[in-house]
Amino acid sequence: MKLTKKILAMGLSACMALSVLAGCSDSAVSSGSSKAEQVSSEAVSSAQQSAAAEKTTIKIAALKGPTGLGMLKLMSDNDAKTAAENYEFTILSSPDEIVSKISKGEVDVAAVPTNLAATLYNKTDGKVQMAAVNTLGVLSLLTKGENISSIKDLKGKTIYASGQGSVPEYALNYILKQNGLEVGKDVKVEYKAEHAELAALILSGKAKIAVLPEPFVTQVTTKDKDVKVALNITDEWDKAAQGKSVLTMGCVIVSKNFVEQHKDAFDAFLSEYKDSTDFTNTKVEEAAALSEKYDIMPAAVAKKAIPNCNIVYIDGNDMKAKIPDFLNVLFTANQKSVGGKLPGDDFYYTK
Repeated sequence: MKLTKKILAMGLSACMALSVLAGCSDSAVSSGSSKAEQVSSEAVSSAQQSAAAEKTTIKIAALKGPTGLGMLKLMSDNDAKTAAENYEFTILSSPDEIVSKISKGEVDVAAVPTNLAATLYNKTDGKVQMAAVNTLGVLSLLTKGENISSIKDLKGKTIYASGQGSVPEYALNYILKQNGLEVGKDVKVEYKAEHAELAALILSGKAKIAVLPEPFVTQVTTKDKDVKVALNITDEWDKAAQGKSVLTMGCVIVSKNFVEQHKDAFDAFLSEYKDSTDFTNTKVEEAAALSEKYDIMPAAVAKKAIPNCNIVYIDGNDMKAKIPDFLNVLFTANQKSVGGKLPGDDFYYTK
């Protein structure tokens, strides 16, 4: 009996010992697992930080209006941290603000009017390059109570316009001249400082004929059904130029110094930017919502305006083939329109 109890006691002791060992073993496994998870988590975090650190920061300036619409998906992807590089966007209201930032080196890439790109190239002694065309013609001739079906119908009329000293003025003058009309003699052109001011004039009926860009064309025709789009200025340019040039309103420029130091990053940006312009043109409703989010233009206006904004992506040799003749038209009209002289071949960035 005593022997049985002794054996029983020894068995219990052994079981307790095994239990303790098992407990220690579980604890060790648990501790090891916890440490492994911690190391794994730290490794992932470190990898993410390393990937972020490898991205190049590109400072980009865009304008409110058509030239900024092509960047919407790029802005959204950047906020979601899924863009190839790290983009810092600044949305501006005036091209003059971009001139200042480019000249001071505060931005690397900018969406600007095409003639301004040439002007900046000359102003900076070739330190700015055109990388892609992003907007073709966005101008329309509107009427309220006037019957205009061709450019020649404008003889003896007064046209109200905005954009004096920039592409809208030179485009209008070129088209009128090619149709045998001389400004100041056959037709009068009265300029207003702001697009919004001109839009208000045609809505009030004080201006019967006006040349306006998008999105003001959409805003005006939506508010007043009596305001009609009589002529598409891009179509009229094509007729006047007979295929020798293309009306191009906007483009993307890059600092030559930046692209020399970060060519791969800039090429990655261009690839994403091309996809972004496709997104704007094909997914209009989503793009319109982003347009309001990023303060380019109100969603309701963007939804109607985008199909009329001629948003494109043209780069490389195709760009080089389309731009020189267009700039030459501006240069012939006014040398100051492109900064005093036509830019050289190094003005065009090609991959």
